[in-house]
Amino acid sequence: MMARALSTLILGLSLFLAGSAAAWAAAPPTLPRPEVPLAHSLEAFRQAVRSGGPGKDGIPAIDRPRFETLAEADGWLAPGDRVIGLYRDGEARAYPQRILVWHEIVNDAVAGESLAITYCPLTGSALGFRRGDGTFGVSGRLLNSNLVMYDRATDSEWPQLLGVAIDGSLAGRGLVPERLVWTTWGAWKARYPATRVLSRDTGYVRNYRRDPYGDYNPLAGYYRPESRRLFPVMAEDRRLPPKAMVLAFREAGGAAAVSLPALRRAGILRLTLGERGYVVIHDPELDTGWVYRHPEERDIDPAALRFGPGGVSGAGIAALEPVNAFQVMWFAWAGFHPDSLLVGEGGAP
Repeated sequence: MMARALSTLILGLSLFLAGSAAAWAAAPPTLPRPEVPLAHSLEAFRQAVRSGGPGKDGIPAIDRPRFETLAEADGWLAPGDRVIGLYRDGEARAYPQRILVWHEIVNDAVAGESLAITYCPLTGSALGFRRGDGTFGVSGRLLNSNLVMYDRATDSEWPQLLGVAIDGSLAGRGLVPERLVWTTWGAWKARYPATRVLSRDTGYVRNYRRDPYGDYNPLAGYYRPESRRLFPVMAEDRRLPPKAMVLAFREAGGAAAVSLPALRRAGILRLTLGERGYVVIHDPELDTGWVYRHPEERDIDPAALRFGPGGVSGAGIAALEPVNAFQVMWFAWAGFHPDSLLVGEGGAP
C-alpha cells in the first residue's frame, strides 16, 4: 500500500517536472537584465492593470498566418492604408493594420526566426519580439491603455510597450525585440516590391473593411491627436496632444521620444541620454526614423544618405550601432516613461 502510494507520488512529480520542463522549453527567449528603465515597481504595474473588456483570447491571435502577393493585396489595400512592415534577412512582409486591429498578435516565422508581430490599436504601437518555440496570446487586459500579452508556455504577462514581464514565472525578464516599421502600403510596396502581405484568410470571421476605432486613411475617430483616451494611465504629460505619434526608444540611460514633425523638418537629430549620444535619421520614403548610438561627434552628410531595404546607408553609418525604435501615441509612452526626454515641439530643441 505504502509502495503504491510512493510510486503514485513519484509518477505525479515526474509528470509535473516534465510539464514544467516542456513549458520552459517553449518559453520566449528573454534578457536576464533588460536595458529598459522601469519608472515603477512590478507590483505597481500589476496594480494598474485593467480589464479591456474582452476576456482572455477574446481577441484571437493569428497562429497560422497566410500570405499573398503584392498584386493580390493591391486589390483591397489603398496606398494610404497603414501597414506594419518587417524586413529580415532578405524577406519582407506587410501586416495590414485593418487586419491586426481585430487580432493584435500574429505568431509568425520569418527567415528562420519565430517572431511575434504585435499591434495595440489603443496606443498605435507596433512592436516585434522573438518568441522561440512558444506563442503569445491576448490577455484581454490593459496597462496604460496598452495591450498586455501573455506567453502560452508560462502564462507570464507582458505589456507590449514595456516588453518586460510584470507577472508570472518570467516576471522581471525582458523580451528580445525585432524592428518593425509603421508606414503606408504605398510606401512599403515601393521599397519592397517582393513583399508578402498578411491575407484576410485568417480563419476568423471579421469585417476587415471596418476599423471599430476610427480610420487612419483619412485620420478619424479615436486616432485623432486631440481625441480622448479610453482608459486610465499611471502618469500624464501635456507637452504634446495625447494621441500625437512619436518615435520612441529607451536604453539603460533613459527613455526618449522624438516628435515626428520635428524629425521631418530636421532630417537628422542628435540627442544624449545619460552619457551616451544618439543620432536619429528621418527616412522620408517610409516616414519613420532610424536610431543609432553615436559616441563621437562625427558629421553625417544628409546628401550622402541612402535608404533601401536594409534601412539607412552612407558614409559612417555602417560603423554605428542601431537601436530599436518604434512609433507610439505620446500619452501611452509618457504613462510608462514619465521622465522621458522629448525632442521637438514642447520638448528639447
